[in-house]
Amino acid sequence: MFVDLAKMEVEAGAGGDGIVAYRRELKVERGGPFGGSGGNGSSIIFLGDEGLSTLLDLRYNKILKGVPGEKGRHKGMTGACAEPTYVKVPVGTMIFDDTTGKLIGDITKHGQEVLVCKGGRGGRGNMAFATGILKCPDFCEKGEPGQKRVVRCELKVLADCGLVGFPSVGKSTLIAAVSKARPKIAAYHFTTLVPNLGMVEVPDGRSFVMADLPGIIEGAHQGAGLGLQFLRHIERCRVIVHMIDMAAVDGRDPYSDYLIINQELENYKMNLGKRPRIIVANKMDQPEAKENLKEFKKHVQEPIIEISAYTQDNLNELLYKIADLLAVTDEFSLFEEEELEEVEYGLSEEEPFFTIDRQSDGVYNVTGAKLKRLFEMTDFDSDYGRLRFARQLRTYGLDDALRKLGVQNGDTVRIFDFEFEFID
Repeated sequence: MFVDLAKMEVEAGAGGDGIVAYRRELKVERGGPFGGSGGNGSSIIFLGDEGLSTLLDLRYNKILKGVPGEKGRHKGMTGACAEPTYVKVPVGTMIFDDTTGKLIGDITKHGQEVLVCKGGRGGRGNMAFATGILKCPDFCEKGEPGQKRVVRCELKVLADCGLVGFPSVGKSTLIAAVSKARPKIAAYHFTTLVPNLGMVEVPDGRSFVMADLPGIIEGAHQGAGLGLQFLRHIERCRVIVHMIDMAAVDGRDPYSDYLIINQELENYKMNLGKRPRIIVANKMDQPEAKENLKEFKKHVQEPIIEISAYTQDNLNELLYKIADLLAVTDEFSLFEEEELEEVEYGLSEEEPFFTIDRQSDGVYNVTGAKLKRLFEMTDFDSDYGRLRFARQLRTYGLDDALRKLGVQNGDTVRIFDFEFEFID
């Protein structure tokens, strides 16, 4: 089953907790703290695999979780770090943050890695907090939670040239004739339901990858027919081979077909209107094709290659033309020039450490992703741990921010599920 779109929740592994431990050995005086730190959690890394051709495994795997790191150990030993969790995806997969729409990574090579969620670092044990003043700390640090996000994977097949045209114009017959691909071929529309890739060998030794794409109809850029589901697979093609049924077997007008397909490619954007195109008049073995071609040339002044995919007539001329165009055509951006400024790559983002919202009941509610990480790593069972958390908040400017909002002595401040009275 071919699946080219999948959405899932991805959560990296949390870091292991540090521990509170003390050195108590015979004849060892003033042993002091001896609790080790936790290990780092498992990061989620998407890995390109050229042996895969579908996102089927991800379609039904809605939640991906990394492995947490081990807790710290006695005698100052650090817990084991979790190994990264690799998720194999087909080459040609684009990974988006589904919440923000940002492009996380574009996997275009076998073995390419994209870090999607970073594992949490391990919490420090009480041994790490010992100082000349605080010689025997009785608190530790909990492991940092791993990153969590909803990601959307879109597979866009990697091919040098793509065959486009109305259904039943002979695209599948052509790719079967020039490569070892064996697509389904039948005398009805929409025989091709998934993209088919084939490696084409040109007689002079050159080679390229050809994609047979499902038929396009009018309104495809708005979702008609198979529409948007497969138009995305044309995006990576450097050359577009526009096939036309010159015999008009289905009673359609070849010139009208030509205009409709061109309009659909233009409307879809993604720079498809700027790609080099080769116009192919197929089914020239049919008696009506010659007359239709004469009429077609009255309206279209571009070069036209005449072939018959069924009888394999004149296919070498087409292959030479495709190879020549590919030799002088660079890869195209997947976005229009005016869209490039709106495309955001990567995961780096500047976000405030905290935000304060005064509730209707007078409670000052403090939230924030960075604050939540600090909150979850704090050991609230320890008095010193709570004092340390308060000192960190003061350092980040929370006290000053509350004062600016008019907080008074005795007002309630809520940080997630922890409430306290503000004392100035």
